[in-house]
Amino acid sequence: MQSVVAVSKGGLAISTSSAATAIRNPRRIGRVSLMSERQGFCSGARKVVSELNLGLGPVEMANVQGIFRSRDRSRYIPVHASSGDLEDVPSSKLEKKSSASVLPYVAVACLGAILFGYHLGVVNGALEYLAKDLGIAENTVLQGWIVSTSLAGATVGSFTGGALADKFGRTKTFILDSISSCNWCISQDVRTMIIGRLLAGVGIGISSALVPLYISEISPTEIRGALGSINQLFICIGILVALVAGLPLAGNPAWWRSMFGIAVIPSILLALGMLFSPESPRWLFQQGKITETETAIKRLYGKEKVAEIMLELKAGSVSSTEPDANWLDLFSKRYWKVVSVGAALFLFQQLAGINAVVYYSTSVFRKAGIASDVAASALVGAANVFGTAIASSLMDKKGRKSLLVTSFTGMAASMLLLSLSASWKALAPYAGTLAVTGTVLYVLSFSLGAGPVPALLLPEIFASRIRAKAVSLSLGMHWVSNFVIGLYFLSVVNKFGISVVYLGFSSVCVLAVLYILGNVVETKGRSLEEIERCFCIC
Repeated sequence: MQSVVAVSKGGLAISTSSAATAIRNPRRIGRVSLMSERQGFCSGARKVVSELNLGLGPVEMANVQGIFRSRDRSRYIPVHASSGDLEDVPSSKLEKKSSASVLPYVAVACLGAILFGYHLGVVNGALEYLAKDLGIAENTVLQGWIVSTSLAGATVGSFTGGALADKFGRTKTFILDSISSCNWCISQDVRTMIIGRLLAGVGIGISSALVPLYISEISPTEIRGALGSINQLFICIGILVALVAGLPLAGNPAWWRSMFGIAVIPSILLALGMLFSPESPRWLFQQGKITETETAIKRLYGKEKVAEIMLELKAGSVSSTEPDANWLDLFSKRYWKVVSVGAALFLFQQLAGINAVVYYSTSVFRKAGIASDVAASALVGAANVFGTAIASSLMDKKGRKSLLVTSFTGMAASMLLLSLSASWKALAPYAGTLAVTGTVLYVLSFSLGAGPVPALLLPEIFASRIRAKAVSLSLGMHWVSNFVIGLYFLSVVNKFGISVVYLGFSSVCVLAVLYILGNVVETKGRSLEEIERCFCIC
């Protein structure tokens, strides 16, 4: 027999008779759920309790008042009977236990992020050698198709990934995704290579939507930011692995096939790992599979958390009893504002010039006297990994919104420095040093927020019934803008000059800061259900 006292934004919901029974018989209390965020809610709860006229003595009333102490965020604190009084028991041990039990499954999901990064980076070093092997060394058009078909496939994958995840579940979609990474290393002609790159692109697109979605849905609230940003960190690691894998190419031109074949290893590990990973409890609950939901919660967080999380899921379902949304629902008045935020963040991410900076980094470093392409790429990659690691540690301390503002501000300043170093004659003697400094600072700033935060924030702000499809739509915007920028970037540079283009990127970063300040909400320390209820109220 358990009694639960719940305080939420909707106010205090408590039965007078059950409250009196619970307070006078504390052994019947198994857990008190405190879901208040602000002192206003706590003081309001104390006021309501004091006005209930339960006929409680001073000690009992003091115990009730103690329950509704102010908290900075949601807490679930077990209480035990002791001489008729309630005694708070520290929940840190329970939180650490539940956090640690999730890590193996997050690690399995991050294999998809490694594949994402590896497929993005592997073709850059191998293109020259595979072009000679396939007889298209003089045909830049076909070489361009080999590179760009993966972007086209990623666009398709990002749009379909959400629908597949809603239909079959997260883990089964991961297994399907892993299949797309196999077989294209054995291509003997251009046609099969292009088909293989297209399938790999579909896999990239699915991973880009699925990895952050799954991680956000299984991560405990208190470390969801850190675990969510790990997705971007492992993408960077995948790119670095692709760079390292290309080192033997100079001495062995046929090594490019082995480079592509390496991708099969994490693909197989991902498929096997997902066979033993629990399905997302939130997806199972949406499907009405209550028993399976409780089993998944036990595996992820331990049996002690089952009642608590089921209560949270049920509380969230009160405002979301509708079936999964269709694609047209995303453009309805009800959801369009929040969906447009997700799409805008990825649009700003691309229009801010990250791909242009990476593309030009080699030539920038050569002018500065760094002749090695590998060294230049390694420096950019190291800055990206370092910045993302810092972002992971700050995500749940500083918050998503503040990191985004800091990131785009740093990117704007770095782009301005790059523009001045390329155009201001007074800085000509220092142009190389300033260009390298600007490039590294830009990549570092990008990795602090603009890189990892959008993929983390989107699954948090979208309601459960639109979450998978809305994430897919936003990432579709990412891949479409990526494709368009890649298609027209060189033409724009040739027409206006790199200095003007850098200045344009700096202006976009300033616009992004203004947009974020006015439209993005902070989600740190809130459960997905709390965030959803907040948007429903708003």
